[in-house]
Amino acid sequence: MVRKAIELTQISFRQAEPGDLAAIIGLLADDVLGQSRERVSDPIDPAYVSAFAAMQADHNQHLILAMDENRIVGCMQISLIPGLSRLGMWRGQIESVRIAANARGGGLGQVMFEWAIGFCREKGCGLVQLTTDKARPDALRFYEKLGFAASHEGMKLALDS
Repeated sequence: MVRKAIELTQISFRQAEPGDLAAIIGLLADDVLGQSRERVSDPIDPAYVSAFAAMQADHNQHLILAMDENRIVGCMQISLIPGLSRLGMWRGQIESVRIAANARGGGLGQVMFEWAIGFCREKGCGLVQLTTDKARPDALRFYEKLGFAASHEGMKLALDS
């Protein structure tokens, strides 16, 4: 079955709901890096359920879905972060951006980021930031095309659980 092309002007955005969790996990797992990081299972791993509940309880966490009619075609997490530096500026952190495999390459990523940046601006953020895995050079080029600058070096320390 061939899916119809996505009409970018018809894309809508909404907060994720508990019933969306399996589809979101599927999106997160549907790439080279995600295959080794995520666990698609039925029932859903309780770690995802717990994390989703924590996000829903925090008004500064937003798990956003890009919708093509009733079909989830993308997701992203937007965290609104208060800070004291830069005169108490709020930041928007955009993470876990994924686009459905059959919706990639058609401009949906740009539409999602334009929406996310506007959302952060409406919430009073003075800047938007993100991290990208160095194993994703195409993503880095995409973010630079959107105007993001690699102004800082990001570092991570994995904590054994």
